[in-house]
Amino acid sequence: MTYHESVLLRESIEYLGIIPGGIYVDATFGGGGHSRLILEKLGGKGRLFAFDQDEDAKRNTEQPEFSANPCFTFIHANFRHLKRHLRAEAVRPGTVNGILADLGVSSFQFDTPERGFSYRFEAELDMRMNKQEGQTAADILNGYEADALQRVFSELGEVRNSKTLAQAVVRARAQKPFRTTGDLADLCNKNLMGEKMRYLSQVFQALRMEVNDELGALEDILKDAYEMLAPGGRLAVITFHSLEDRMVKHFLKTGNVAGDQQKDFYGNIERPFELITKKPIEPSEEEISRNPRARSSKLRVGEKRDSTN
Repeated sequence: MTYHESVLLRESIEYLGIIPGGIYVDATFGGGGHSRLILEKLGGKGRLFAFDQDEDAKRNTEQPEFSANPCFTFIHANFRHLKRHLRAEAVRPGTVNGILADLGVSSFQFDTPERGFSYRFEAELDMRMNKQEGQTAADILNGYEADALQRVFSELGEVRNSKTLAQAVVRARAQKPFRTTGDLADLCNKNLMGEKMRYLSQVFQALRMEVNDELGALEDILKDAYEMLAPGGRLAVITFHSLEDRMVKHFLKTGNVAGDQQKDFYGNIERPFELITKKPIEPSEEEISRNPRARSSKLRVGEKRDSTN
């Protein structure tokens, strides 16, 4: 089974502007598609640090092109702790030339039934990126109060009848706790609003994002990325969700995910990044036809300004 076809592969690496001998970070190693191309551009010089908390992704680093490459270092950790782990590798803040984060869930993860990411397979309701820690999707369904469930479905899944669904979850679990993807899919089928596949996708996406605190992790890596980047270093982020894209857009413009403009001592608006992409880069029709999961992806890139100027 193919692990994952990297989305916006050529575009993201091109916009990173790889400098031979530079220091780069692939914050979401996955199947290694982006890392592979970054290493090619480095040409045997510089360093590439790749992050991934997934055990399956870690096994992909056993390929000789990674394991035998002295420029490559794999860090088996959540990218939200980027600064801490890079400093442990003797990488100083303000010295990284480029950071790439592809926030999409891999095809391999979706297509592996036991991960519980997809409604297409009967499996335990897990959904953890790191199966060694944290609460599962079943824990959330069986433990959250109705108002908390409504927030998850509404904010993270944009489910239109989020209140109705949350209340239905609470009633259903009183009779039988949620355990499998089938349990959840059956409840969704009884509360559908709109097209079935889209509805199921929204509900499962919302739970996955909550289980892994994906928005919190994104905010953490954006802050760490700014600190670690050298002046002129680039941050490239590929998103698949409107909330993620909005956070990245705001951060590149203002330095915070809320989009609140900050002013310096003299009243000038602070602009921490120069926007390399004025509008997000989206996949071509050819890429979408080859890889339908690329459809909702957006790439934004910013270059860190020199704060001393």
